[in-house]
Amino acid sequence: MCGRISLYSTPERLSRIFDAALDEEVDRDLRPSFNVPPTRLVLGVSAVHDGTGLHRRLGRYRWGLVPSWAKDLSMGNRLFNARGETVATKPSFRAAFSARRLAVLADGFYEWEAGPGSERRPHYFERSDGEPLAFAGLWEQWWGPASAGRSETPLVTCTIITAEAGADLADIHDRMPVILERDTLDEWLDPENKDRSELESLVTAAPAGTLVHHRVDPRVGNVRNDGPDLVEPMTGAD
Repeated sequence: MCGRISLYSTPERLSRIFDAALDEEVDRDLRPSFNVPPTRLVLGVSAVHDGTGLHRRLGRYRWGLVPSWAKDLSMGNRLFNARGETVATKPSFRAAFSARRLAVLADGFYEWEAGPGSERRPHYFERSDGEPLAFAGLWEQWWGPASAGRSETPLVTCTIITAEAGADLADIHDRMPVILERDTLDEWLDPENKDRSELESLVTAAPAGTLVHHRVDPRVGNVRNDGPDLVEPMTGAD
C-alpha cells in the first residue's frame, strides 16, 4: 500500500519537471510537507486534448477517491489506494481508469516494516536519481449527495495505484505504488487511450534500482509531526 508521502518540491519546480501548466487554484507558495496522509490535498498531473494536441495540467486533488455516485465523503477514507490487479474492473475505479487517469506527484513515500513483536519500523523511499516520483493514479469529481442536488464546484479526489512489490521494496512490504517513467507518462495520461491491455501493462512494479530507502524515526507515524527531519536516516538504525 501507499498511505503516507512527502511533498516538498515547489509547484513551479514540479511544473517544469513534468512539463505541465499550473492550474489557477494551485498555490505557488504551497507549504512543503514531509508527512502527508490520505484526505489531505496533494498535487497531480492530468492531461487534456485540444486542437493542438495533448496538454498536461498540474492541479490539486484530495487524496482518497470519492466516486461520483458515492453517498458521502467517507468512502474516500478507504479508497486512497487502488489495487492494480482489479483497478480496471472494480466499480469504484473502473470509470476513472477508462477516462480519468492521473500522475500523483511526491518527493518520497513511507512504508512500515514488521519488527520484533509488535514493532513497526518506518522506511523512507525516494528515487535513486533524486527526481520527484510520479505515481500512477486516478481522479474523480464528486458533487455531493444526490438528494442535496449538485453543488456548483465539485470536489476533485484521487487515488494511488499499487502493485505487488518489486525488488526495491519486497523486503519491507508486499505492495508498492506504481511508478510512471517519463517515456510512459503521456501514454498513461491520455484520456483518449482506451487500450486496456496497454494501460494495464504499465501497472507493474518499478525495475530494481529505481528506488533507494533508509529507516526513519517512528515519529512519522503521527500525522501531527512534520518537518525535514522526518526523512533523515534514523541514527543508530540497523
